[in-house]
Amino acid sequence: MTDTPPPPGPLNQEQPSGQPAAMPLVMHGQYIKDLSFENPRAPQSLIEQKQPQLTLNVSVQTRQFDPKTFEVALVIEASALTPEKEPLFLLELIYAGTVSMGQVPQEAVGPLLLIETPRLLFPFARAIIANTTREAGFPPLNVSPVDFVALYRQQLEQSGGQIPGMPNGTTPVGNA
Repeated sequence: MTDTPPPPGPLNQEQPSGQPAAMPLVMHGQYIKDLSFENPRAPQSLIEQKQPQLTLNVSVQTRQFDPKTFEVALVIEASALTPEKEPLFLLELIYAGTVSMGQVPQEAVGPLLLIETPRLLFPFARAIIANTTREAGFPPLNVSPVDFVALYRQQLEQSGGQIPGMPNGTTPVGNA
């Protein structure tokens, strides 16, 4: 029996040094950083069954620990008001993950941090929001999928073309 190397493929690519290529993004962990739910009119809000007016805001924040390690936080704020503009509930969730970047071009850093990482975090944040609103006595709030590409473009535009959350608004240091 002979040992043959695995066939080259997207996960088995070798660098010129003969070492396997590093993954472009490694998720080390995911966690609830902050979760706040307020039901200011309870129990009256649970007795009245009126169609609420929902407001939802989503943003992505990043923080750099070292040249290749980042925290990416998905911030979701939701509120529901009665037709009379009285609050039914207020929810804020900051769901974050710690990631490391492999050897990627500088122009790929922003999309990996602000598009791909939030895409990985979103299903878990969505489940937390649905469970929280359900446990509070309301119908589960099922957040629709978010277009993180459009959100990334909007954040770039607001920050003058710099990756939001980077020190001094610059791109990450080192070969991220």
